[in-house]
Amino acid sequence: MTPNGAIVLAAVLVGGAMLTRDLVGLAALSLFCLGFGAIELRGRTVRALAWSAAIMAPLAAFMAVVWVGVVGRSPGEIAAGVTGTRAAALTHVTVICTRLFLIALVTQLVILRFADMTPLAFTRALRAPVVLKKLIALTLSWIDTILHAVDRSRTALITAGVITPRFSARNAANGWILVQTVWLSVITIAIGRLRDKWPAENTLARLDEALAAPAPPFRIGDGAWIAAAIAAVATARVV
Repeated sequence: MTPNGAIVLAAVLVGGAMLTRDLVGLAALSLFCLGFGAIELRGRTVRALAWSAAIMAPLAAFMAVVWVGVVGRSPGEIAAGVTGTRAAALTHVTVICTRLFLIALVTQLVILRFADMTPLAFTRALRAPVVLKKLIALTLSWIDTILHAVDRSRTALITAGVITPRFSARNAANGWILVQTVWLSVITIAIGRLRDKWPAENTLARLDEALAAPAPPFRIGDGAWIAAAIAAVATARVV
Protein backbone atom coordinates (compact mmCIF):
# COMPACT_ATOMS: atom_id res chain seq x y z
CA MET A 1 0.00 0.00 0.00
CA THR A 2 1.24 3.50 -0.84
CA PRO A 3 1.00 6.57 1.43
CA ASN A 4 -1.50 8.14 -0.98
CA GLY A 5 -3.73 5.09 -0.83
CA ALA A 6 -3.53 5.11 2.97
CA ILE A 7 -4.53 8.79 3.10
CA VAL A 8 -7.56 8.17 0.86
CA LEU A 9 -8.50 5.08 2.89
CA ALA A 10 -8.27 7.02 6.15
CA ALA A 11 -10.38 9.85 4.70
CA VAL A 12 -13.09 7.39 3.62
CA LEU A 13 -13.18 5.67 7.02
CA VAL A 14 -13.12 8.90 9.04
CA GLY A 15 -15.87 10.35 6.85
CA GLY A 16 -17.90 7.18 7.29
CA ALA A 17 -17.43 7.30 11.06
CA MET A 18 -18.63 10.91 11.15
CA LEU A 19 -21.73 10.09 9.10
CA THR A 20 -22.66 6.88 10.95
CA ARG A 21 -25.09 7.53 13.80
CA ASP A 22 -25.67 4.10 15.35
CA LEU A 23 -23.55 1.57 17.20
CA VAL A 24 -24.16 -1.24 14.72
CA GLY A 25 -22.71 0.78 11.83
CA LEU A 26 -19.75 1.92 13.92
CA ALA A 27 -19.14 -1.68 14.96
CA ALA A 28 -19.09 -2.71 11.29
CA LEU A 29 -16.47 -0.05 10.53
CA SER A 30 -14.45 -1.15 13.57
CA LEU A 31 -14.43 -4.73 12.30
CA PHE A 32 -13.20 -3.50 8.93
CA CYS A 33 -10.37 -1.61 10.64
CA LEU A 34 -9.43 -4.73 12.60
CA GLY A 35 -9.35 -6.70 9.35
CA PHE A 36 -7.13 -4.07 7.76
CA GLY A 37 -4.81 -4.16 10.75
CA ALA A 38 -4.67 -7.94 10.83
CA ILE A 39 -3.61 -8.07 7.17
CA GLU A 40 -1.41 -4.99 6.84
CA LEU A 41 0.01 -4.65 10.38
CA ARG A 42 -0.41 -8.13 11.86
CA GLY A 43 0.86 -8.07 15.46
CA ARG A 44 0.96 -4.29 15.67
CA THR A 45 -2.85 -4.08 15.59
CA VAL A 46 -2.94 -4.71 19.35
CA ARG A 47 -0.67 -1.73 19.84
CA ALA A 48 -3.01 0.47 17.80
CA LEU A 49 -6.01 -0.73 19.81
CA ALA A 50 -4.26 -0.11 23.12
CA TRP A 51 -3.17 3.39 22.09
CA SER A 52 -6.66 4.33 20.90
CA ALA A 53 -8.28 2.95 24.05
CA ALA A 54 -5.83 4.85 26.27
CA ILE A 55 -6.63 8.06 24.42
CA MET A 56 -10.38 7.59 24.70
CA ALA A 57 -10.67 6.21 28.26
CA PRO A 58 -10.46 9.58 30.12
CA LEU A 59 -12.96 11.23 27.76
CA ALA A 60 -15.35 8.28 28.01
CA ALA A 61 -15.22 8.38 31.81
CA PHE A 62 -15.80 12.15 31.87
CA MET A 63 -18.74 12.00 29.46
CA ALA A 64 -20.30 9.13 31.40
CA VAL A 65 -20.12 11.11 34.62
CA VAL A 66 -21.60 14.23 33.00
CA TRP A 67 -24.33 12.79 30.77
CA VAL A 68 -25.27 9.58 32.56
CA GLY A 69 -24.52 10.52 36.15
CA VAL A 70 -25.36 14.25 36.27
CA VAL A 71 -27.65 15.12 33.35
CA GLY A 72 -29.41 11.76 33.11
CA ARG A 73 -30.71 12.17 29.55
CA SER A 74 -29.36 12.55 26.02
CA PRO A 75 -29.05 15.86 24.11
CA GLY A 76 -31.79 14.72 21.72
CA GLU A 77 -34.18 14.26 24.62
CA ILE A 78 -33.23 17.63 26.04
CA ALA A 79 -33.92 19.30 22.68
CA ALA A 80 -37.28 17.51 22.41
CA GLY A 81 -38.23 18.57 25.92
CA VAL A 82 -38.98 15.03 27.11
CA THR A 83 -38.08 13.46 30.43
CA GLY A 84 -35.44 11.12 29.04
CA THR A 85 -33.60 8.17 30.55
CA ARG A 86 -30.09 7.37 31.63
CA ALA A 87 -30.07 4.49 29.15
CA ALA A 88 -30.49 6.96 26.29
CA ALA A 89 -27.74 9.11 27.77
CA LEU A 90 -25.48 6.06 27.95
CA THR A 91 -26.24 5.23 24.32
CA HIS A 92 -25.35 8.80 23.32
CA VAL A 93 -22.05 8.63 25.19
CA THR A 94 -21.24 5.20 23.72
CA VAL A 95 -21.86 6.36 20.14
CA ILE A 96 -19.72 9.49 20.55
CA CYS A 97 -16.86 7.63 22.22
CA THR A 98 -16.99 4.76 19.72
CA ARG A 99 -16.83 7.22 16.84
CA LEU A 100 -13.83 9.03 18.31
CA PHE A 101 -12.18 5.71 19.15
CA LEU A 102 -12.63 4.62 15.54
CA ILE A 103 -11.07 7.84 14.23
CA ALA A 104 -8.10 7.43 16.59
CA LEU A 105 -7.75 3.78 15.56
CA VAL A 106 -7.71 4.63 11.84
CA THR A 107 -5.07 7.29 12.43
CA GLN A 108 -2.89 4.95 14.45
CA LEU A 109 -3.23 2.11 11.93
CA VAL A 110 -2.01 4.38 9.12
CA ILE A 111 0.88 5.63 11.25
CA LEU A 112 1.98 2.12 12.21
CA ARG A 113 1.56 0.86 8.64
CA PHE A 114 4.32 3.26 7.55
CA ALA A 115 6.38 3.20 10.74
CA ASP A 116 9.39 2.04 8.71
CA MET A 117 9.34 5.27 6.66
CA THR A 118 10.74 8.56 7.90
CA PRO A 119 8.29 11.50 8.02
CA LEU A 120 10.23 13.16 5.18
CA ALA A 121 10.03 10.04 2.99
CA PHE A 122 6.30 9.71 3.70
CA THR A 123 5.70 13.37 2.83
CA ARG A 124 7.77 13.07 -0.35
CA ALA A 125 5.58 10.19 -1.52
CA LEU A 126 2.34 12.18 -1.25
CA ARG A 127 0.52 13.43 -4.34
CA ALA A 128 0.32 17.08 -3.31
CA PRO A 129 1.83 20.45 -4.33
CA VAL A 130 5.38 21.03 -3.14
CA VAL A 131 4.22 23.98 -1.03
CA LEU A 132 1.79 21.75 0.87
CA LYS A 133 4.37 19.01 1.32
CA LYS A 134 6.85 21.58 2.60
CA LEU A 135 4.28 22.82 5.11
CA ILE A 136 3.65 19.25 6.29
CA ALA A 137 7.38 18.58 6.68
CA LEU A 138 7.96 21.77 8.66
CA THR A 139 4.94 21.05 10.86
CA LEU A 140 6.14 17.52 11.61
CA SER A 141 9.55 18.92 12.53
CA TRP A 142 7.93 20.67 15.49
CA ILE A 143 6.98 17.42 17.22
CA ASP A 144 10.45 16.80 18.66
CA THR A 145 10.74 20.51 19.44
CA ILE A 146 7.56 20.47 21.53
CA LEU A 147 8.60 17.26 23.30
CA HIS A 148 11.99 18.80 24.09
CA ALA A 149 10.31 21.97 25.40
CA VAL A 150 8.03 19.88 27.64
CA ASP A 151 10.93 17.86 29.04
CA ARG A 152 13.10 20.92 29.60
CA SER A 153 10.30 22.92 31.25
CA ARG A 154 9.26 20.02 33.48
CA THR A 155 12.85 19.44 34.62
CA ALA A 156 13.34 23.13 35.40
CA LEU A 157 10.12 23.41 37.41
CA ILE A 158 10.86 20.22 39.37
CA THR A 159 14.33 21.54 40.20
CA ALA A 160 12.80 24.84 41.35
CA GLY A 161 10.30 23.00 43.53
CA VAL A 162 7.28 24.36 41.67
CA ILE A 163 5.97 20.90 40.72
CA THR A 164 6.84 17.34 41.73
CA PRO A 165 7.84 14.32 39.62
CA ARG A 166 4.75 12.36 40.76
CA PHE A 167 1.04 13.10 41.15
CA SER A 168 0.48 15.63 43.91
CA ALA A 169 -1.71 18.54 45.00
CA ARG A 170 1.15 20.88 44.10
CA ASN A 171 0.98 19.70 40.48
CA ALA A 172 -2.75 20.41 40.39
CA ALA A 173 -2.20 23.91 41.76
CA ASN A 174 0.83 24.79 39.60
CA GLY A 175 0.03 22.85 36.45
CA TRP A 176 -0.82 26.07 34.62
CA ILE A 177 2.72 27.31 35.27
CA LEU A 178 4.04 24.25 33.42
CA VAL A 179 1.72 25.01 30.48
CA GLN A 180 2.96 28.62 30.35
CA THR A 181 6.60 27.54 30.60
CA VAL A 182 6.22 25.01 27.78
CA TRP A 183 4.46 27.59 25.60
CA LEU A 184 7.21 30.18 26.15
CA SER A 185 9.89 27.57 25.44
CA VAL A 186 8.21 26.58 22.16
CA ILE A 187 7.86 30.24 21.10
CA THR A 188 11.52 30.91 21.92
CA ILE A 189 12.70 27.90 19.93
CA ALA A 190 10.40 28.81 17.02
CA ILE A 191 11.74 32.35 16.83
CA GLY A 192 15.30 31.04 16.91
CA ARG A 193 14.62 28.62 14.08
CA LEU A 194 12.81 31.12 11.88
CA ARG A 195 15.32 33.92 12.42
CA ASP A 196 18.65 32.07 12.62
CA LYS A 197 18.71 28.29 12.13
CA TRP A 198 16.61 27.81 8.99
CA PRO A 199 18.12 30.76 7.04
CA ALA A 200 21.66 29.69 7.97
CA GLU A 201 21.03 26.11 6.87
CA ASN A 202 19.02 27.15 3.79
CA THR A 203 16.31 24.75 5.00
CA LEU A 204 13.47 25.91 2.74
CA ALA A 205 15.51 25.59 -0.46
CA ARG A 206 16.73 22.15 0.58
CA LEU A 207 13.16 21.06 1.22
CA ASP A 208 12.20 22.15 -2.30
CA GLU A 209 14.85 19.79 -3.68
CA ALA A 210 14.01 16.94 -1.29
CA LEU A 211 10.25 17.07 -1.90
CA ALA A 212 10.31 17.61 -5.65
CA ALA A 213 10.52 13.88 -6.43
CA PRO A 214 7.44 12.47 -8.23
CA ALA A 215 5.00 10.55 -6.05
CA PRO A 216 4.69 6.79 -6.69
CA PRO A 217 1.55 5.67 -8.57
CA PHE A 218 -1.39 4.00 -6.86
CA ARG A 219 -1.14 0.23 -6.60
CA ILE A 220 -3.73 -2.48 -6.95
CA GLY A 221 -3.74 -2.93 -3.19
CA ASP A 222 -4.69 0.72 -2.74
CA GLY A 223 -7.72 0.36 -4.99
CA ALA A 224 -8.79 -2.88 -3.32
CA TRP A 225 -8.64 -1.43 0.19
CA ILE A 226 -10.35 1.83 -0.82
CA ALA A 227 -13.15 -0.04 -2.58
CA ALA A 228 -13.57 -2.30 0.47
CA ALA A 229 -13.66 0.76 2.74
CA ILE A 230 -16.36 2.41 0.60
CA ALA A 231 -18.38 -0.80 0.73
CA ALA A 232 -17.95 -0.98 4.52
CA VAL A 233 -19.09 2.64 4.91
CA ALA A 234 -22.11 2.00 2.68
CA THR A 235 -22.99 -1.08 4.72
CA ALA A 236 -22.60 0.84 7.98
CA ARG A 237 -24.92 3.55 6.69
CA VAL A 238 -27.57 0.99 5.67
CA VAL A 239 -27.58 -1.01 8.88
